[in-house]
Amino acid sequence: MIKLNDIVTLHYSVLTEDEVTLDSSRDREPMEVSIGSRYLVDGLEQALIGKQKGECFEVTLAPQEAYGDRHDYLVQTVPLNMFEGIDVQPGMSFRATTDDGEQSVVVIEVDDESAVVDGNHPLAGFTLVFDVEILDVRTPTAAELTKNKGCSSGCC
Repeated sequence: MIKLNDIVTLHYSVLTEDEVTLDSSRDREPMEVSIGSRYLVDGLEQALIGKQKGECFEVTLAPQEAYGDRHDYLVQTVPLNMFEGIDVQPGMSFRATTDDGEQSVVVIEVDDESAVVDGNHPLAGFTLVFDVEILDVRTPTAAELTKNKGCSSGCC
């Protein structure tokens, strides 16, 4: 049974409510995570607790259990000179310094003088379906416990 600090190897697919696949590990190496590291969204991590190796399950998560609600205040217009001569294009992502610390933003619109950036996670506001296959569950090594490693396969 999966419990806090266990290292879990899994395959997953993330889908919208209308079954559009947004991401999947099934065509690449499986993901390895430490339960409790907060590497996964809260709802998925909670759904894994109590499961065991070999189980397959699907869980539907409301935005609050996944990437949170969208917030209009995280969409802002900033002058292009804030980008220090970079040819800013829609779709580019940057790390921005805010009053709350570092935050990732994505450029969604650009004109001659400014860029509109969005600090929301791209999946914020969406109800998501996670389709999961648990491939392995193991006790962490002493080194993994000390580091509270979120992803021991090096993907982080």
